[in-house]
Amino acid sequence: MSCNRAASVWRLAVKYSICKRSSRPRPASQEPVTLGPEAHKSAQGFSASSIGMPRKKARQSDGGATASAYVKSEDEGDDDAQPEPTDRPTLPHHLQVQHDYMVAGEHLNYNTSTVTSALAYLGLGIDNQWDLDEFKRAFRAEVAWISKDTATSEEDMEFDLQGIDPAIANAFRRILLAEVPTMAIEHVFIINNTSIIPDEMLAHRLGLIPIKADAALFQENAAADVGTENNCIIFKLKADCKKRVPSGTIVNDSVFSRQLVWLPKGSEIPDETKCKFSGTQHSLMPEGCAPVHDDILIAKLRPGQGFEVECVATKGNGAEHAKWSPVATAWYRLLPEVALLDDITGADAEELAEKLPGLFTLDKSGAAVVGSARDFPQLHEKVRALANEERWRDRMQLRKRKDHFIFTVQSTGILPPDELFIRSVDELSAKCGRLLERL
Repeated sequence: MSCNRAASVWRLAVKYSICKRSSRPRPASQEPVTLGPEAHKSAQGFSASSIGMPRKKARQSDGGATASAYVKSEDEGDDDAQPEPTDRPTLPHHLQVQHDYMVAGEHLNYNTSTVTSALAYLGLGIDNQWDLDEFKRAFRAEVAWISKDTATSEEDMEFDLQGIDPAIANAFRRILLAEVPTMAIEHVFIINNTSIIPDEMLAHRLGLIPIKADAALFQENAAADVGTENNCIIFKLKADCKKRVPSGTIVNDSVFSRQLVWLPKGSEIPDETKCKFSGTQHSLMPEGCAPVHDDILIAKLRPGQGFEVECVATKGNGAEHAKWSPVATAWYRLLPEVALLDDITGADAEELAEKLPGLFTLDKSGAAVVGSARDFPQLHEKVRALANEERWRDRMQLRKRKDHFIFTVQSTGILPPDELFIRSVDELSAKCGRLLERL
């Protein structure tokens, strides 16, 4: 039942971490919000030295007894109340780097695979198997920023997930894109169309308009089902372009999404749409229902042209069609870090500070001090090139933490991005439950 228990941990940890939303503009650099139930103190800035890297739990096998030991990052603070055993075996430094980091080479990256085998370090007396207690201790979710574009109603969110495998991170990304359900226009009934836009193209354009409705309030609608107030939403759109006399001005030559009218009492042509409501939808959606964006251009008309349609929105997901995808984009990157492998002082330090301004500074003694690589993405390729020159090869390194993912989620506006991610966690938990039922 470890799969089920792990899924429960995901739900609780992520919900607690991300539910406290903050609508603030996107900063260039800002202190992350530490919200995890077992999180360390809030890190100052985004540098690898201050975030508090999750530690790898190593376990010694001696005659069947299992003892715990931790490999602690050199940059991690002493804010964890749990005592650190020091008499247990730890990985040699070069193996620890291979385990924790992907290293950026001149033409290719090194150490790109994740070490998952429990027997990988058995020769050193270290058990590398996955451990639920260690996962609960090391997992952290930190919201970096949430910003909202009031003009488009779109919301972006960047957050950090620490202490997870790439497979899990990619599962969240794919679920966000294709498996979080939404409501979208699926059926368009053409009552009249005298415009130059073909019926099929008009239906396609209407289907891609995001609808501000919570799909959790609605049931799945099978193809043979009758539409009811519990499984569909009805919209009506009627537009006629006319020329006023004697002014000659043209009225209604552009049709926008704001002209879609919600029909809470159901279809006006129920025999054709097969949608028959027994009540209204005001109780489900007391604030009403409308497109997320009111300025989406649907059609251009000339005098004498027009159309009248009735649209039926149903519940679906992005795996069936992109119109049901709740995000414009969802992607992640690994946390970058520039590591100094040797002390750099004097003229060399001044050269780095000049070539990589902001990323490298000088302390009082004239030694090079590296800042947050996360705040200077425009310098990463320059660092990569320098780090692979003969002069700097053994002195600095550009690398990325394998279990620290920086997620960016851009919602279409149907739901806030933090709520979308929580629902992706619920969906992954449900997948685990279905898997356990079939075992």
